[in-house]
Amino acid sequence: MINPIGLLDTSVIVDIEKLPTERLPNVFSVSALTLAELSAGLMATDDMPTRVARQLRLQNLESMVEVLPFDAYCARAYASVFAVVRSIGRKPRGSRAVDYMIAATALAHQLPLYTRNPKDFAGLDELIEIVTV
Repeated sequence: MINPIGLLDTSVIVDIEKLPTERLPNVFSVSALTLAELSAGLMATDDMPTRVARQLRLQNLESMVEVLPFDAYCARAYASVFAVVRSIGRKPRGSRAVDYMIAATALAHQLPLYTRNPKDFAGLDELIEIVTV
């Protein structure tokens, strides 16, 4: 069942135009961390037309969705995410750290997390609902 609200991770935003709308929540937010990843993506190319297209897409996203900050509540929720990740033998720091902070944002706001990469959030389903898109 699709929830009426949810937090979209970066993988969903990147592919959002390709996804069937019935698989997405009616109302969704993104983490400020997703904006950070998308903003970094602007600088990941030297091709100006690509950079301009990404900038326009980012501005459009910011005007259409609520951006949830990574605040003190999220920081405290991150401790729970960190503990679960460690308990299943994964490394909470490193290449997945931003993903885990996005998960902490979902936890702090009690939102299901929509992702194209459920393996990135393995084990966290005891804390938050992970919805594969």
